[in-house]
Amino acid sequence: MRPPSYKAIVDEYAAAIRSGALPAGTRLPTHRALARERRIALATATRVYTELAAAGLVVGEQGRGTFVRTRSGYDGIEPSRALPVPRVADLSFNQPLAPGQGDLLRQALRTLASSGDAEALLRQHPPGGHRHDRAVVARYLLGRGVDTAPENVLLTSGAQQALDCVLRTLTRPGDVLAVDALSYPGVKLLAAAHGLDLAPVPVTATGPDLDALERLCRARPVRAVYTMPTVHNPLGWVLDRAQRDRLATIATARGCVLIEDGTYAFLEASPPAPLHALAPEHTCYVAGLSKNVAPGLRFGFAVLPGRLLRAATSSLRAAAWGAPGLVTALATGWLADGTVARLERHRRADAAARQRIAATALAGLDVTAHPASYLVWLGLAEQQRPDRVAAVLAGEGILVSTADAFATGPHRPRAVRLALATPPLDTLAGVLGRLRAAVEAIPP
Repeated sequence: MRPPSYKAIVDEYAAAIRSGALPAGTRLPTHRALARERRIALATATRVYTELAAAGLVVGEQGRGTFVRTRSGYDGIEPSRALPVPRVADLSFNQPLAPGQGDLLRQALRTLASSGDAEALLRQHPPGGHRHDRAVVARYLLGRGVDTAPENVLLTSGAQQALDCVLRTLTRPGDVLAVDALSYPGVKLLAAAHGLDLAPVPVTATGPDLDALERLCRARPVRAVYTMPTVHNPLGWVLDRAQRDRLATIATARGCVLIEDGTYAFLEASPPAPLHALAPEHTCYVAGLSKNVAPGLRFGFAVLPGRLLRAATSSLRAAAWGAPGLVTALATGWLADGTVARLERHRRADAAARQRIAATALAGLDVTAHPASYLVWLGLAEQQRPDRVAAVLAGEGILVSTADAFATGPHRPRAVRLALATPPLDTLAGVLGRLRAAVEAIPP
C-alpha cells in the first residue's frame, strides 16, 4: 500500500483537531516519529507540521515538541479583539497618547484652516511627497543620526507602508529575507504577501547571532536583512557600536541590503550611530510617527540609496501613492515647530516610568525588557503554553500577544509580549498584578 501524501496527513490531523478528537494541548509525534510512522521523509514530516502551524492548528515549542493549540482566538499574529468579559487592559498593542493631544490636534487644524491655500491640502501630492515636506523629515532625521538629502526621503502612510515600499523595491517572489527569529509581526505579513523566503537568525540576550547571520549569507543568496538595532520589538535590545559595525560589514561584503526599522528608536535618548550612518549605500531606513506622536497619525517615511529611488517611487505609486496632503501638513507642521520633539521627551519619561512599575510588579519572573522600551517579554513556566495563557488572560479581560506572533521560524518560545503604553499609568501596577496572579494560577 502506498504511503499517503503529505496533504492527506495534513487533512487527517486537521480534521482530528477541529473535531476535538485531538484536544488542545495534545503533544504530537516528533518529526522523526511521524516520518517513521507514516513512512515519509523527515522533510515531508516537517512540511506537515509547517502547514498545520500555518493553519493555526498546532504550535512548535523548541525543545518540547509540537502541540495542538488552544483554539480560543487570542493568540497568533491577528488575535481576536472581542473579549468574553469587560475589558480591563489591552497589553497587546502600544497605542500611546499624551495628555492634551486632543487640544494639540484642534489647534493644529485651526492653524491649517487659516493659513495659506487650504484647498492645496485637497490636491494630489506627488508619490513620496513634495520636496519641501521631505526636507522637513530629513531635518528631523538628523536628530536620529540619519544624514540624508530630501530627495532620498519618501513619505508614506505609516511605517508599515514604508516597509512595504522597500520590500517591493528590493525583492521578488522567492528571494531570501533574513530576519531575527523573534521579530515585528508586520514583516511576516509582508513577506507572505510578497512570496519571500524568511530566513530566521537566532537571537541572543543582546541581539541577533551575527555569526549565524554570516553563515546564512555565505550559504544562501540573502537579498536583504530586516533589523531593529535600537529598541527592538519584542525584545527591547539596543545593539552596541561593535554589533552595528559588523552588520554594516556583512551587508557590504555580501552585497545585501539592511532594512533598518527605527519605529521605536526615539525611545533611546543617546543610541549608537544608526546603520544608515555606517553603510548608507547598503541601508534603507524606515520609521513613522505612530509610536512617538499618535497611532492614528498614519505618517511614515523611507530613506533609500539614490540608485533605488526611481524603482521605490514606482512601487509607492502602484501601491497607494503615499501620505495624504492633510496628514502630511499636520505631521510636518508638528515636526517643524518642535511638537514631535516635545512628545518624544514625554514618551521617553513615560516609558521609563512604566518599566519601573513593571519591574516591581513582575519581580522574580522571567522578564526581558530594556529600561527605555514600552515592551516586556515575559517567559512562562515549564509546560505553560502561550496560547493557553492568552486565553486565560482574555477571560480576565486582559489582552496580550503570544510568542507565536513574533516567531519567524518553526519554533515558538514559551512567552508572551506585554505592551505597556496603552493602559492609564495609574492603573498599570494593578493590571500587571492581576496578570501575574492569573498566570501563576495556571496549572502546568
